[in-house]
Amino acid sequence: MTAINPYLIFNGNCEEAFLLYQSLFGGEFPYVGRFSDMPSGDGNPSLSEEDSNKIMHISLPIGAHSVLMGSDSNSASGAVTFGQNMSVSINTVSREEADRFFNGLSANGSITMPMTDTFWGAYFGMCTDKFGVNWMVNYDEVKEE
Repeated sequence: MTAINPYLIFNGNCEEAFLLYQSLFGGEFPYVGRFSDMPSGDGNPSLSEEDSNKIMHISLPIGAHSVLMGSDSNSASGAVTFGQNMSVSINTVSREEADRFFNGLSANGSITMPMTDTFWGAYFGMCTDKFGVNWMVNYDEVKEE
């Protein structure tokens, strides 16, 4: 099933915000990644120690079908403007569906990150549609054991 979830971007206080959200909504963080977890190279910028400790990705399930996700901005990506610090994240059921959504959403808009296989194991891309809405498209391939 395709799922849509909010993705919030912060200026260095993502962890503090998500600890508050966790205290309100309950639950556990299935993943907390810091920028220091990114492999060096592959076009990844060199980050200061301060940026390296910031949140690259965090998620908090809320209810049976929703996940609140977030990250910090860093010096390479620049500060976020509040009101423009949210994306809609789509988790798809296939690579083909991811490409279809991404191509449709990015048409006459702008591509921030083309669809690509990532170091965290997903097929992922980011774009802004022609209406100014930020989108993240993700497909987590099921690994066969």
